[in-house]
Amino acid sequence: MFTGIIKETGKIKEIKKGPKATIFSIQTKSILKNKKIGDSIAIDGICVTITKIDKNIFDFDAIPETLEITTLGTTKIGNTLNLEPALTLNQALDGHLVQGHIDEVGTIDSLVKENDKVQLKISHTKEISQFLAFKGSVTINGVSLTISDLDEKTFSVDLIPHTLKLTNLNDLKKGDKVNIEIDMIARYLKNLLDSKEQETKYEFLKERGFI
Repeated sequence: MFTGIIKETGKIKEIKKGPKATIFSIQTKSILKNKKIGDSIAIDGICVTITKIDKNIFDFDAIPETLEITTLGTTKIGNTLNLEPALTLNQALDGHLVQGHIDEVGTIDSLVKENDKVQLKISHTKEISQFLAFKGSVTINGVSLTISDLDEKTFSVDLIPHTLKLTNLNDLKKGDKVNIEIDMIARYLKNLLDSKEQETKYEFLKERGFI
């Protein structure tokens, strides 16, 4: 579990393709302090497991499915990635609850600078539109953000200078791909409402002797 508050960025130092998984080596600054092999860490919003630590460099494995459904499949050596260690019980929840499970890859539709912020508009599919709400939470490349505008095909988020300075969102340009994770609470509410709807249908049919 994560919060969507990025601690630092890292750079891809090496990518090694194996028969079952691709091994990524990431160079960091200080995020590996007190970390060990087997710990979870979010890479651009993707929950992965640390498999090797060598000073300020760590490795993780990505299976073909992960490469296919996230931006990891198109990343290259030298690319910058957002890093966040797993949430601990004594840590403040400053963002929102993030699982590190990417729902889909979105496309940057536009970037508009307004005074001291940048409004980022992202195209998405119809499948996740039901989980998006005005002023609701969403995670972009692992960053917890608030939706400032939306329609059926796009939603927008506002990036303040602090976010632009500390994350790789500052490097984005029109047409780039980003990892999107919908709000976990929205997902569970949808499942709950669907279950209640099915229960209502069942009772309706039962009361009228159809079942």
